[in-house]
Amino acid sequence: MFGAAVISRLIFVQIIKHDRYQSLAQGQQKMFSEVQGERGDILLKPFDKSTPYILASNKTSYLCYASSKEIENKQAYAQSLSEILDLEKDFILKELSKDSFYQVIKKDLTEKELSSLVESKLAHIYIGEETKRYYPNNSLASHLIGFFGGEGIGQYGIEGYWDDILTGRKGFIEKGKGPLGFLISLNPEGKSGVKKGSDLLLTIDYNIQFMAEKLLKNAQENLNIEEGQIIIADPDSGRIIALAQWPEFNPCEYSKEENLAVFQNGAIQKLFEPGSIFKPITMSIGLENGNFTPESTYTDPGIIEIGGWPIYNYGKRVYPGEITMTEVLEKSINTGAVWAEQKIGHKKFLEYLEKFEFFELTGIELDGEIFSENRNLKKGYEINFATASFGQGIEITPIQLIKAFSAIANGGILVKPYIVEEVVSPSGRITKIEPKLSESVISEKTSSQISAMMVSVVENGYAKGAQVPGYYVAGKTGTAQISWSALGVDKFGYSDKTIQSFIGFAPAFNPRFLILVKLHNPETKTAEYSALPIFQDLAKYILDYWQIAPDYE
Repeated sequence: MFGAAVISRLIFVQIIKHDRYQSLAQGQQKMFSEVQGERGDILLKPFDKSTPYILASNKTSYLCYASSKEIENKQAYAQSLSEILDLEKDFILKELSKDSFYQVIKKDLTEKELSSLVESKLAHIYIGEETKRYYPNNSLASHLIGFFGGEGIGQYGIEGYWDDILTGRKGFIEKGKGPLGFLISLNPEGKSGVKKGSDLLLTIDYNIQFMAEKLLKNAQENLNIEEGQIIIADPDSGRIIALAQWPEFNPCEYSKEENLAVFQNGAIQKLFEPGSIFKPITMSIGLENGNFTPESTYTDPGIIEIGGWPIYNYGKRVYPGEITMTEVLEKSINTGAVWAEQKIGHKKFLEYLEKFEFFELTGIELDGEIFSENRNLKKGYEINFATASFGQGIEITPIQLIKAFSAIANGGILVKPYIVEEVVSPSGRITKIEPKLSESVISEKTSSQISAMMVSVVENGYAKGAQVPGYYVAGKTGTAQISWSALGVDKFGYSDKTIQSFIGFAPAFNPRFLILVKLHNPETKTAEYSALPIFQDLAKYILDYWQIAPDYE
């Protein structure tokens, strides 16, 4: 290791002894223009409560700069520095030719390069120090973390949303109201000149996050998905256990990314039409209002025409005889969902979509969350309500769906998804973030009924592949066509591309976790062969990992 004595000597020889040039350099170097102190760390606690994993921290690095304005024999200097820094002589000569008191030659110096520079005693060559944001896990949870940008601010994810807290520009008061659910005050703890920001401990489980990302990468390799997201949450509290996306990026090398769209977190920053995973929402509204029961029946006509627009079941299938509402979910029958919405009534249907908060932000503490007002649906056209009943023509984000299904799983209560568990101030004071619960959107009875219907989907319907031996699993598949407008094409209607998804929770009647798997255009016909197997792998992994007792032998 490069000894402390050598670094001390380096600082004395190269910086303190030549403070006049250092002052000149600082005047021209953006990184010295504002000292904000050390940025807080982003951490997550493993399931066994041992030492937290570091997702983002700070790392000191050294750079070599020259007062090129004062160097006469630039050829000789270029030759010497080329040998020390392993750079092309012509490159160094070009840099030395610039008329500057501060010209960076190389960043991120190795210990050997530092030592050689000190020993060289080259006049007008100096060592600078800078603190960089460091992401030791590379691309792991990249969309969740975001990155610390060259502009000196956090961008996307945690780094963006919590920028003021991480830098120490603002701190916390434990109770109150505010954009983060609590008050924020300048100069936390009554102190001025804050030198370090607060650390953030996330709700994410490292191992489950790793597993979710691995499965998405496998989906890209095996199913050629264009994009994918997985969200895993505790439906009782809204605690996010994992939030994964493919393609990922490396926050350490964000500046190398040419496609800026890769930074967008599809879980909160992209709208989609959910398709048939939305049908349990429609059913829960009808059950809550007494419009029908799980055993209520209708006769499938195979096709429904509304305003001249035909609505078919998947593959134009027709299901003979009387069909129960539970079977509508089991077989994912579009005409059955339309029948259910018509029984509910458009006004009541829209009212409950508002109660489920599909037309507003969830408030998750990540940068850049969006939502859709769904103006076309609100116009009141019959065809729009019909298609919305089975998840087409209504735009939502994955995190909104997680929030809504948490109520289905937990007894009817809406919970706010949250991602930060603790905020640790520079003095060590810990602020715990408590779950934020709203009033019931549906009753416990309705929650129990719709959960049982979703269990039947897994036991008897198209989602049998989601079964985990010994456990009751509730779930629903969805395969939705992607509209031309969503693909950026000025064309009416839908393309052949699909979003295939699966949402489910387990153990079904005492849920510990809720999983949404969403895949963009996999090379399979339906979610039964794409998103569902990923859900099953994750559910089995978590049940084993958390050692959750089985429901039956």
